[in-house]
Amino acid sequence: MIRKLLTLCVLSTALGATTTAWAQDALVVSTWGGSFRDLIDENIGKEFTRQTGVPVKYVTGGTIDRLNKAKLASTPESDVTFTTSHVGWLYVSGNLFETLDTSKIPNYSHLVERAKISPYHIGSWAYVYSIGYRPDQLPAGVKFDSWNDLWNPALKTKIASPDFDPSHLIAVSAMLSGGDAATWEKGQEKLKALKPNFKAFYTNDANSQQLIATGETPVQVILSMNAYHMASQGVPVKVAMPKEGAVLGVDSMGIMKGSTKTDLAYKFMNIALSPEVQSKIVASKKASPVIDNATVSAEDAKLPGVFTTKEQWDTQTIVVDNKLRAEKTAEWRKWFTENIMN
Repeated sequence: MIRKLLTLCVLSTALGATTTAWAQDALVVSTWGGSFRDLIDENIGKEFTRQTGVPVKYVTGGTIDRLNKAKLASTPESDVTFTTSHVGWLYVSGNLFETLDTSKIPNYSHLVERAKISPYHIGSWAYVYSIGYRPDQLPAGVKFDSWNDLWNPALKTKIASPDFDPSHLIAVSAMLSGGDAATWEKGQEKLKALKPNFKAFYTNDANSQQLIATGETPVQVILSMNAYHMASQGVPVKVAMPKEGAVLGVDSMGIMKGSTKTDLAYKFMNIALSPEVQSKIVASKKASPVIDNATVSAEDAKLPGVFTTKEQWDTQTIVVDNKLRAEKTAEWRKWFTENIMN
């Protein structure tokens, strides 16, 4: 019995040492959980491991939770961090991202302009927040040719939008009122006039999907990737492309300052921007590629918010300056909560 216990102890110690060594040898990537973690692992992480033999370990959490954790850490928990392009600027202002040496990312030469976020972080894929709707749950004749159509009285208590980021409607309301995100106050009265049409404010992607799947909110300011996922599950949701364009979103990646695996991090980012990987991301998630040489099927290229030409990037997007958005997010959320949600 003593010999068996000693053997078990030795095995346990060996396994613990192996696990520790694996964690130390792995490239650590910080990202959101759920489907976005799977998106990165299936399309980028596995290919990285195939090419390098190095495993990828993921640490997951919410956008702001991960930022706050990174600010408090004495050494970085991850080597590469995925975040939204505007929150990436908060990493930059916190001195958390390395300045990128783009010569170590050969595929950077094919990066579209809108994905060149800063000298510290670059795009990984793009999407839009637009109007998603259930035609089967709406009165006949309702259409969404313009963002102004959200104010249709026929949509009373039918609309949902995210409670965690009101920047989309802030920017749209300002634009429709003759301003822009920098002069967002011009749209305040316009946005207040939309209040009767709201039914709910969703807290995350899963909540958004549930609300539109059940028909509780048949109209949403919605993440295009979520809408296309729901459509693939049989929910008859459509995505509009208003004449003013849709609000562009670009998820981004940066290398954490203090990483001891920067060469591997550059390799990982270059793989993420390869035509093969970008094409797979478009095919599986209906995101926009952030490089100009990805292959996109004719069917996917027809989808609103999947951009394959410079003209589409230039004419079908409402662009909110990422640095401004980072600086104003807290102020916008406070105003939106007090004046629209309450």
